[in-house]
Amino acid sequence: MRLGNLGWVVIGCVTVAAAQTAGVSHMASGGDLAGARSAEYEQVQQRLARGWNTWDVHSVATQVLLPEGLAIHVGMKHNSTLNGDAWLGDALIGRLDKDAEVVTPGPHAWDGSYTRAEFAWKGHKWRVESAHDGADLVMLVAPLESKSAVPPTVVISVEGIWNIPIHAVQAADMITAASDWADTPTIHTVFCTCRANGTKSDMRVVIAPVLGPYYATDLNEPVGISTGKRKGIREIDAAIEKQRKAYEASIKAAGANGPLVDAIETTLGWDTIYEPEKGRVISPVSRVWSVGWGGYVLFDWDTFFAATMAGIGDKDLAYANALETLREETPAGFVPNYARAGGWKSFDRSEPPVGAITVEGLYEKFHDRWFVEDAFAPLLKWNRWWAEHRDLEGYLTLGSDAENEPRNPDDGSAGTWQGAVYESGLDNGPMYDGTVYDAKTHLLEYGDVGEMSLYVADCDALARMADELGKTAEAKEIRERGERYRAKLKTMWDEKAGIFLNRDLKKGENNPRLSPTNFYPLLARAATAEQADRMVREHLKNPEEFWGEYVIPSIARSDAAFKDQQYWRGRIWGPMNYLVYLGLRNYDGTAAVRREFAEKSAALFRKEWTEKGHVHENYNAVTGTGDDVTSSDRFYHWGALLGYVAWMERGGEGR
Repeated sequence: MRLGNLGWVVIGCVTVAAAQTAGVSHMASGGDLAGARSAEYEQVQQRLARGWNTWDVHSVATQVLLPEGLAIHVGMKHNSTLNGDAWLGDALIGRLDKDAEVVTPGPHAWDGSYTRAEFAWKGHKWRVESAHDGADLVMLVAPLESKSAVPPTVVISVEGIWNIPIHAVQAADMITAASDWADTPTIHTVFCTCRANGTKSDMRVVIAPVLGPYYATDLNEPVGISTGKRKGIREIDAAIEKQRKAYEASIKAAGANGPLVDAIETTLGWDTIYEPEKGRVISPVSRVWSVGWGGYVLFDWDTFFAATMAGIGDKDLAYANALETLREETPAGFVPNYARAGGWKSFDRSEPPVGAITVEGLYEKFHDRWFVEDAFAPLLKWNRWWAEHRDLEGYLTLGSDAENEPRNPDDGSAGTWQGAVYESGLDNGPMYDGTVYDAKTHLLEYGDVGEMSLYVADCDALARMADELGKTAEAKEIRERGERYRAKLKTMWDEKAGIFLNRDLKKGENNPRLSPTNFYPLLARAATAEQADRMVREHLKNPEEFWGEYVIPSIARSDAAFKDQQYWRGRIWGPMNYLVYLGLRNYDGTAAVRREFAEKSAALFRKEWTEKGHVHENYNAVTGTGDDVTSSDRFYHWGALLGYVAWMERGGEGR
């Protein structure tokens, strides 16, 4: 399948011509079992996969034109007079390798109409800005600082991407590129300039691993790139300034929520990519994770939360993230823990069922019936799967089904205790220490308060969706199932502890260890008003357990594991704050604590966002920092949920 009409492209040192394309056709079908996309969803993907943007997962310094698949790549060569030359071909936010580049993200509009990022590497600092100029692209690469005796060389190359055949040829001071398989070739022109009058361009030879024709010049003055027609630096500056002001105006329109909208839009903007295996625009958790997993990785609840956050400004992207997560369902009928490049998935296990509350929240905001129709069948299948495969003594638990086909040969956790715990999404959560996995049933012998609560909330949302679609029988089925598990969840209330406790079914006793998941019954409306009050007063607001300057730790502060501050052992995670906040919204009398909780969450988020442009996977619950460990990705989109709860509390519409 072809991506679309690939046209002629002419590239000189500062401009790439705009695409004159008739439409977008995706390169591959959707999810393995999902079948063809609906007409409405196909249009969503067509609208998303169009124009210039940072579509290439491997580098935030590459601009790609969709549907053509033509890439303009900005690389940097460090020059030495001895033996220290080095090449930076791809740049990512948050890489932790020794001598890795440091990328500080600036604004990234939803549609890529304006982007800005700063780069530091080998003693050099530079800024790359891009903007749409109608259907064309302009870019400006500007030097900021250099501690080297020899300036770096910026190399701007033009090439095809994702195995799309592009023939690129140097022509005078430009590069022409065309596809062999374009039905109706479209002419594109790209120009480069280094001075205000636009007269200088340089095609000199640089010894660097660049495959396509390129432009190269020492970065001791701004270098501009433009498409469509040759532009000087002043014209490029003006086009960038126009889009920068448009972006700032959109942020200003959000009022007090403006800084949070800016942070969320920028986070998802940089994390959104084009995924060529299945021909789709998606927002994986981060580019660093995706590159490490072969090109992309979609984690279940992570990507649903990305859909929710995208709803503040890009409906199409919100729909795409929700539906593509569902379209990754396995042959067994569940949404997997992960789905990665090459078609590999966790065929043995799922992850927390937050899909229905995500879809319902987007429907309440945008009211597109087709979206609910597309999502309902896989959500129902997944909802049934939980009850059929994860019920133990009337409780919902976790599991890992090693015999599921196909098997993932490199996933050694399948059919083990660790595989079952991974299904919680809380990989090393202390509340699972000492629990027992039954290799015959493939189940953890454990009644899980958090999973049961999320499942009941899923049933409630899914039943309302069935009502909306006129599916009376399914609505009745879902409600009955939800009420059955809600009733069982209510039995997990421990009067002495004043909170719902997990149940060790092997030992036949409650587990006293507390995490934010013990508050999830509020989301399921399983607690009475009196119980909710006790949970808040005795536990949430208790500084010896969960309250403090930074909230909410993933295990109680009084727990021995809190001092570990390693991954789910004590650190603060955006999704936990978000789910606890949603639960608080279900009960009267929580307004004050809810407001304080939301503002504390936002303050934690703003700390490293303002200082370093970081959006952390998790944060230290003592110091409020995220970069004190290597196991906290520096640009993981669900960290922005900490800001999203404040956006909601301040009047933003969403869930």
